[in-house]
Amino acid sequence: MFTGIVVDTGTVTETSGPGERSVRIEPTRVPDSVRLGSSIACAGICLTVTAVDPTGFSVDLSPETQARTTAGAWQPGTEINLEYALQAGDPLDGHIVTGHVDAVAEVLDVTEADDCSVVRFSLPTSIATMIASKGSIAVDGTSLTVNAVGQDAFSVTLIPHTGRVTTLGALAAGCSVNLEADILARYVARALGRGGAGDAR
Repeated sequence: MFTGIVVDTGTVTETSGPGERSVRIEPTRVPDSVRLGSSIACAGICLTVTAVDPTGFSVDLSPETQARTTAGAWQPGTEINLEYALQAGDPLDGHIVTGHVDAVAEVLDVTEADDCSVVRFSLPTSIATMIASKGSIAVDGTSLTVNAVGQDAFSVTLIPHTGRVTTLGALAAGCSVNLEADILARYVARALGRGGAGDAR
């Protein structure tokens, strides 16, 4: 389980294999807690560590994960947000994030408002009922508050700190991002018979 508070960014340095791909990621620092079998949220996708060394770690991407998240487009040089699994006693500073991506959205536009950036995304129909104004959403693994929701789009505001310490500061029109709806909204939608497609990890 995660909180949507990105603690580092990492660079994809190697990819290999058709079908199921192995990807090596190098963060700023590999924490001592990262071991073989650890779960790490990579751009919001919960992935399992298959190898680790002092400068990086590797994860495997199933064909489904590649098809249903932005991971299918990862190449050497791709920068991704990282969050390590929540441990007992850690603060829950964001909101509960599972690392199970619900949909991929496209950035429609980015506008500046004072020192902040307002980012507008396309609204996937599969999770439209799970996104509400002032509700929580994870965008590439980052816990954000939804500003406004329309029929086919929603927006969030990025404060300068978020833009600096995550990959979201580099977003521009046409970029794709992973979305995970708030888990409470997901179960309410399911109970009301309005749930969308299954998730991917």
